[in-house]
Amino acid sequence: MRVLVVATPLAGHLTPLLPFAHALWDSGHEVLVACGGEALPAGGTGALPFIDVARNLRIGRLAARSLVAHPVTARAELAGRGGDAGVRSLFGPVNEELTDALVTVAEQWRPDIVLHEPLAAGGAVAAARHDVPAVLHENGLLDGLATTRVLLDSRPLQRARARHGVRGVPPPAMALTITPQSLAGPRDALAVRPGRAGAGGPLPGWLRAPSVRPRVLVLRGGGPMRGDLQASALRVVAAADDLDCELVLVRPPARLLRRGGRGVRPVGRVALSELLPACAAVLHGGSSGHVLAALGAGLPQLALPGPGDRRYNAELVDARGAGIGGAVTEDALRRLLHDGEIAAAAREVRAEIAAMPSPQSRVDIVAALI
Repeated sequence: MRVLVVATPLAGHLTPLLPFAHALWDSGHEVLVACGGEALPAGGTGALPFIDVARNLRIGRLAARSLVAHPVTARAELAGRGGDAGVRSLFGPVNEELTDALVTVAEQWRPDIVLHEPLAAGGAVAAARHDVPAVLHENGLLDGLATTRVLLDSRPLQRARARHGVRGVPPPAMALTITPQSLAGPRDALAVRPGRAGAGGPLPGWLRAPSVRPRVLVLRGGGPMRGDLQASALRVVAAADDLDCELVLVRPPARLLRRGGRGVRPVGRVALSELLPACAAVLHGGSSGHVLAALGAGLPQLALPGPGDRRYNAELVDARGAGIGGAVTEDALRRLLHDGEIAAAAREVRAEIAAMPSPQSRVDIVAALI
């Protein structure tokens, strides 16, 4: 079986698909990863063959064009309230450009199945064009089926479909979800356990040793709030009279290192799966990868609402009771470190994730589609 794996060329969109792609490869199937070179994770795709289908695609240019054409939607998207309009305004044009390359790759490589993430709906168009099944693999906490439908109905993808003679795109032959059911409710998809997060260097010795004070891991975040979360955490701890904890800042900007005092320690590029068990709580910018990594470690978390899906992700965490969706405050830090109900809920979701079927266990079900 030949499987074309498709993701949009953005960091974090491809990584959640790689555990399933590796499971297919390890089972003896042929796999080709189609994405953009800039979106490759730090460790690459390993043994998996890779083709760059986004050489001429510039997300920043398309985002700027969307900001000019749809300023109200763009502002809403930056606040995490863009909804379907936000998805269409940016990822519609991205997928229009991706579709031409994906159709060509599918024509030349002849996959038996196209496996794509929700925001890479061009993969579904390529599958329909060549009459092969599409498998939708969620890479975040949003409803993947709903997101894909929104994109397929957007004007840019309608133009792409017309160019390639694709009148209609059937629903995926199968959908896979990495979202624990207790977090977002039941979905019309097969559950598959999310992969462990990230690659990096070894855990420093001081993090392997026990700490007198609870450690709070503070991730750097990305996009418009890069570094801001760490700065907020520093301010809150410095202003608190008796908040006894140690802040562990992941690759902090140099300006923050100069402000760090007692109880503030930096750490370099270390796998998140190694860092989380060494800490008592984690603060992050609300990305789905960080939410799932913290839940997989059973760690109380603060998810800062932000652009795109980050507000939605933070709200899910808060509603589940496994953490806090909101700003960094002294009260929020105290709750993360001392609220037994939050800790218990985080452990419950950890057990739920551990019980989800592995990617390897779903390979034969996908193979049966052809």
